[in-house]
Amino acid sequence: MEYNDQMKNRVKRIEGQLRGILRMMEEEKDCKDVITQLSATRTAIDRTIGVVVSSNLVECVRAANEEGHNTEDLVKEAVNLLVRSR
Repeated sequence: MEYNDQMKNRVKRIEGQLRGILRMMEEEKDCKDVITQLSATRTAIDRTIGVVVSSNLVECVRAANEEGHNTEDLVKEAVNLLVRSR
């Protein structure tokens, strides 16, 4: 699977968020602020997972169609990946 610049940039932003959270902890910032940032990071990770799974699904379905395979199993596998990620 190819990971495009959009996906990589999402992960880089998440990395920056995590560094910011660590800095907040080291500066002993308020718990509510740290939790807010952790929640925002989790949301960003969830969305990134969705982008990666959906992009992979599109590629897999195209390849399966070209080879004459059943795509139903691929869709089920993608849904399972999303469910497990939560």
